[in-house]
Amino acid sequence: MRDTRLNAMAAALRRAGWGVHPPDQYIPDLDDEFLAVWSDVESRTMISVERAFAFASALRHVHRAGIDGDIAECGVWKGGACLLASRILHRDSDTRRLIWLYDTFEGMPSPGDEDRIASSGLPVSERSPEGWWAAGIAEVRETLKHSPLPPERFRFVKGRVEDTLEREIPDRIAVLRLDTDWYESTRKELEVLYPRISPGGVLIIDDYGHFTGARRAVDEYFARRGEHPLLHRSDYTGRVLVKD
Repeated sequence: MRDTRLNAMAAALRRAGWGVHPPDQYIPDLDDEFLAVWSDVESRTMISVERAFAFASALRHVHRAGIDGDIAECGVWKGGACLLASRILHRDSDTRRLIWLYDTFEGMPSPGDEDRIASSGLPVSERSPEGWWAAGIAEVRETLKHSPLPPERFRFVKGRVEDTLEREIPDRIAVLRLDTDWYESTRKELEVLYPRISPGGVLIIDDYGHFTGARRAVDEYFARRGEHPLLHRSDYTGRVLVKD
């Protein structure tokens, strides 16, 4: 069974651009529990296997460390990462937390002038029309039908996060995953939600390395706080922070 999962993992890494022979170090440390979950969710998410493993590790961490709070994701697309979260929580019998899903559920809003592709410096607007990566609530709910958690564990918050964060937010957060890409949304998410992360909780930034707007929002936010946190690299774009 493990050989089958490792072969599936190798295929996933090849699709992610690792070529014919993925580096061996990206396979052996991924445990059977994670591999089983990943095989069920990878078609419903755009995050890499490395970022998915970082998310799963964060969820396991807050459970084992007894960190208080809910799970929140800003930018959910088809809901694959939230499905992953629900599977990991269920396997750990950590089923009392809510999972918050913030999204327009109508695709990406238009990027701003700050939002460029980091590797090229080109404006995102040249290849990102409004509505890019659209997935409606019905499609996300269909994904979450595969969750072992009951529907009441999920909180859907529809609309631009810059607007919805003014009215509907968790009291405490254990793991916060930011995946809305652009400067304005990432800035607002940090301002409103980061202070609600419990000490020992985890912040995950999906596009720090890929989009300049997300990076600028993060760097500016922590500079204003006078903090210099370690942003651990999960892959070329993902970053992970454990809050003091």
